Amino acid sequence: MKDRLFTRSYAFILAANFLLFFGFWILIPVLPFYLREVYGCPAAMLGAILSCYTVSGLCVRPFSGYLMDKFPRKPIYILCYFICASIFLGYMAAGVLTWFIILRTLHGVFFSSVTVGGNTLCVDITPSSRRGEALGYYGLTNNIAMALGPMTGLFMHDHVTYNGIFLTGMAFSFTGLLCALCVKARTPESLKARLLHKQKTGVDPAEPKRKLSLDRFILIKGIPVSIALLMLSVPYGATTNFVAMYAKEIHLDVPSGFFFTLMAAGMGASRLVAGKKVDQGYITQCIHIGLYPVVLAFFILSMCRFVAPHSMGAAETMFFAVPLLLGVGFGVIFPAMNTLYINLAPNNQRATATSTYLTAWDVGIGIGIATSGIIAQHFTFYMVYLIGSVLCLVSMIFFNMKVTPHYNRNKLR
Repeated sequence: MKDRLFTRSYAFILAANFLLFFGFWILIPVLPFYLREVYGCPAAMLGAILSCYTVSGLCVRPFSGYLMDKFPRKPIYILCYFICASIFLGYMAAGVLTWFIILRTLHGVFFSSVTVGGNTLCVDITPSSRRGEALGYYGLTNNIAMALGPMTGLFMHDHVTYNGIFLTGMAFSFTGLLCALCVKARTPESLKARLLHKQKTGVDPAEPKRKLSLDRFILIKGIPVSIALLMLSVPYGATTNFVAMYAKEIHLDVPSGFFFTLMAAGMGASRLVAGKKVDQGYITQCIHIGLYPVVLAFFILSMCRFVAPHSMGAAETMFFAVPLLLGVGFGVIFPAMNTLYINLAPNNQRATATSTYLTAWDVGIGIGIATSGIIAQHFTFYMVYLIGSVLCLVSMIFFNMKVTPHYNRNKLR
């Protein structure tokens, strides 16, 4: 008999995660247009402004992971979720660009903490024998949000005001908060034992002798895989934020929101298979396989610029093949990568492992967003994706040669 996976709390954490990311994805493809149309931002500034969200998030992720390992996770998760949902009101009230940047920075801080908390709670409330499958379904809610959110945001951009878009994102986020409140969090045994020991003796057994130690905030054993993951996330960030602009730049008359729908469909289909394979122990193998379509996808995306002037039909076919390849590749990689980090960490550092995983991802996305506008200003966006393809190829080589042996030597389970 398999351990039960779909409990009431698991269903609510899935719903909370979907609604959180739906509100997030509504804004992603719209914000470049918002900044340009409302504040008149040039292309070179767009990346820098949009990346403040990611930069602020990655700065606090290690600390949020530490706090969620040290204290009960759910109260911190709920507080950060509430602030995330409330910031949508601030976007509507921001009258100048400076206030928008401040609010976007704060949104990044609390969104990053919510994602660490939600991911770790998902691990806590699901059986370890089905962890890869649980994380696969959990990530699938992100993919469904990715399928519907950008398409909804771009549709609303053509039909309603920006305030209407912000209100929609806020409504979904607050609905997600209600779902998050219904999750019955299980305190991990390691945290229970530590709190009980502290109550009896007044001494925290997990408190290191050195007050400041890097391994309290970052999973040291996860650094090699973080380097490989960072290189993958650079072109991913450039794609999710600027692919609609790239399509317009090369004069492709296509519904850009459909790009995200196809990516989510590819991720959803591959996640369902990959999660079960991860539970069978094929962790590094899944990552190896997933890297091939990702490298190919970014190369094809860069080549669309050269095909479009000669054959729009061929360019459109190539353009929509890219999200399917990206979806399949990343759908295989994500649950395996997440489990890899968890397997490198002791049980009392689950949140730290998760925050290290997400921090590496955010660093790359921030670099991708910040540099894309500058590169596009000089070479157009095709160069962004060509460089991205090369980065993914380097990541694949590094993972095969360095990360896989390191993982096999240091894994704990």
